[in-house]
Amino acid sequence: MQNRNASTSVPINDLSARRWSPRAFDAQRGVTPAQTAALVEAARWAPSCFGAEPWRFLVWNRATDAAGWQQAFDCLSDNNKKWAGKVPLLLMACAGTTFEHNGQANRWAQYDTGMAALALSLEAVAQGLVAHQMGGFDIGKARTAFGIPEDFMPMAMIAVGYQAAAETIEDEETRQKELKGRARKPLGERFYSGRWGKAAV
Repeated sequence: MQNRNASTSVPINDLSARRWSPRAFDAQRGVTPAQTAALVEAARWAPSCFGAEPWRFLVWNRATDAAGWQQAFDCLSDNNKKWAGKVPLLLMACAGTTFEHNGQANRWAQYDTGMAALALSLEAVAQGLVAHQMGGFDIGKARTAFGIPEDFMPMAMIAVGYQAAAETIEDEETRQKELKGRARKPLGERFYSGRWGKAAV
């Protein structure tokens, strides 16, 4: 299997360096209830504005809820369906649009839910798993299938499992994406010092 550790300009922590989003999953290895509990527990302790915890996560384990897992899989885009059929665990991250304590609009909810999803993804690495977050899914179909309230916005589907070799991906285009090297923009193009456009590093 591919070693896809980030090629960083300075040393960073091991979990962040090893986290990436593969598409090749081992269909023979499931995610245990204990591992699932650790994933969502990590997400639970993410920071949030006012400590509001605006996220909600739906969880489908193929081994214990095959019908629910299939419904979740059916919500995915065609491109994601090309590789996600071997994934043992699917989750959906949703963001609440209002604060529970005052009913006001929560414009930070999506930001906070993203942090919870990242915490889950890093915990996956710590558990020896991999996670791939997906924006390609049918929101309306998901709302209907799973009874998601209108005041919650489905943000992402997350595939979790054990990594497999890229050669196990049947679709050629998807397999080539899996083999493509990782890259990021230079720090100075995205991080600024004091004023917009002035490279921080």
